Amino acid sequence: MADSSFDIVSKIDRQEVANAMNQAGKEISQRYDFKGVDASIENSGENIEIRANSEERALAVLDVFKEKLIKRQLSLKILDAGDPQASGKEFKILIKLKEGITQEQAKKIAKLIRDEGPKAVKTQVQGEELRVTSKSRDDLQEVQALVKGADLDFATQFVNYR
Repeated sequence: MADSSFDIVSKIDRQEVANAMNQAGKEISQRYDFKGVDASIENSGENIEIRANSEERALAVLDVFKEKLIKRQLSLKILDAGDPQASGKEFKILIKLKEGITQEQAKKIAKLIRDEGPKAVKTQVQGEELRVTSKSRDDLQEVQALVKGADLDFATQFVNYR
């Protein structure tokens, strides 16, 4: 019987991020506590930029955006938010989206699987993915539960389950 496998990846659903950003923008424009503070959230190339006239309001906009991401089942680990920076009369927060698994992160997951996972499971790094193979599908499900339960500093998804 052929081996079963799946890939561990870290991908972002850009459409869901855009939807969360639009919802946050609508809420900011309608909420009473944001009236007159010129708060906004917008896309700037690959990054997301939050602007407000005070540091506290900029952080409040970030919190609203995080709420919207959670409601859309997106992990907050995809965000790499900087500190509020003063820029003229306003404060800016630049948010980078983290996508892809680096070689070090893949090695960290592979070591976790080797140390704590089933012994019959093999791992192989393939670019920005980590392929996990085994003869037993139960072992693969055990590995998925192990990776989900691990405290990693990046979001993970499981794709190409065969």
